[in-house]
This record gives sequence, structure tokens and C-alpha cells, in this order.
Amino acid sequence: MISFSLLDALDITIAALLLFYIFRIMKESGTLNVFFGLLAFITVWVLASPIFGMKLIGTVLDKFMSIGLIIIVILFKDQIKRFLVELGDHKRWRVLRRMFHHSRAGKGSDGTDSFIFPIVYACMNMAKTRTGALIVIEQSISLEAYERSGDIIDANINSRLIENIFFKNSPLHDGALIIAHDRIQSAGCILPISHDTNIPRSLGLRHRSALGISQATDALAIVVSEETGYISVAHRGELTTRLSTSELEHRLSQLIPDE
Repeated sequence: MISFSLLDALDITIAALLLFYIFRIMKESGTLNVFFGLLAFITVWVLASPIFGMKLIGTVLDKFMSIGLIIIVILFKDQIKRFLVELGDHKRWRVLRRMFHHSRAGKGSDGTDSFIFPIVYACMNMAKTRTGALIVIEQSISLEAYERSGDIIDANINSRLIENIFFKNSPLHDGALIIAHDRIQSAGCILPISHDTNIPRSLGLRHRSALGISQATDALAIVVSEETGYISVAHRGELTTRLSTSELEHRLSQLIPDE
């Protein structure tokens, strides 16, 4: 007779949640086929040796798994890092985080981020003049590696500076501007490009870069289209296009954590 205890139910639940998070992260990063491939391989590995007692193929797969795990960690280090960050997301551990962290600097008296309005105002002006822009706001995952690919600015956030950086004759207008710790850290930065085939062909390199950084990290990316003047936002592998300035302000207020 097969016994099924509460511990078994907990074991199955944790395993299911783990697979769900891996599935979601790999879907957002465009590597869903790899997930299904790994799932199929693990299924064969479990069936071959423990269940059907196929010792030879079981031994071969055991050796491959020990090496394969190292290869997977190397190839998908960014996705694994993002997965671990999501496990410790502030929304799930808000109480514990408040015990060890002070309130984030730069908040207004109303509890919202003081830098949201300058960003929205700059995007509104650039949308009117069809000035292309790509602004990335750091969240939990550090963007320091991407900051080093551009020129260090380290300045207070204001709309005039943002507009000057993306002015068409500016040497920094082609790259991304990165905001972290409530400051403009660097500009002219190079970001990873998304190879998602579902992106409309009408969207250019800025949109692909915005989607790419949102897939590789939990950062928030804002794009102002040079061709149409439309404003778009990329976050967690999803791209929302044709936002009005009021919609942009509302979305930033929602997505930027109030710690």
C-alpha cells in the first residue's frame, strides 16, 4: 500500500513551484525550448536508472548530469541570478527587508520616487520632438557591468540633463542611460539585444535592447521612438508600447518599489 503524507505533499508543491519559476524565467528570456529539452532529459534520466534499472545508460546519464550542471550554470548564469533575486523579492519578504534596510533615499513626502516626474517630463518633451531615447532604471539586480560600458555621469536626475544626453548631436544619444540609486550613473551604455522573434519588425534596436535588458535583469526600460515618438516600457520580458505620459507615470509608480 502506498502511503502519502503531508511531507510528500509539501515536497511535490515545492518541486512544482520551482519548475514554474524556471519555466517563467526561461520563457521571458526566450530560452523556453532549452527548458523543455532539459525537462525531457531529466525525465529520461529518472526513468532509465531508478525505475527501469538500466544501469549502463543510467551511469552515462549520471556522468553527463554532473558535467551538464556546470555547463548550465555557465550558460545561464544571468537567468539563475535573476531566479534567486526573484525568490528574495521585496514583495514576498517585505517585513524581513524592513528589519535590515533603511527606507530608500530620494522619496518625496508622498512616498513616491522623487525622480519619476523628471523622467516623465523628459520623455514627454522627447516624444514631441521625436528624439530617440533609452532609459534603464535599476531594480534589485545590479547594472554595474552595463554602466561600465558607457561614460560615467553620476549626476542628479533632472529632465534637462536627460534631454541633452539624447539630443541628436550628442555623442551619447545612441546608447542607453542608466539610473541607479536615484542618480544618473552613466550614459551611452551598451545593452544585450533580445532575439525574441515575436517582436514586431517595425520596432528598432532601442526596443530590442530594452526588451533584452528586461529579460536579463529585473530592470525597467523606457523607450522613446525616434520614428514615431511613441513611448514604450519593457519590464520582466514584456514590452508595452504606445503609452501616454500619464500612463507612463502611473506605470513607473507601480513598478518602482517603495521600500
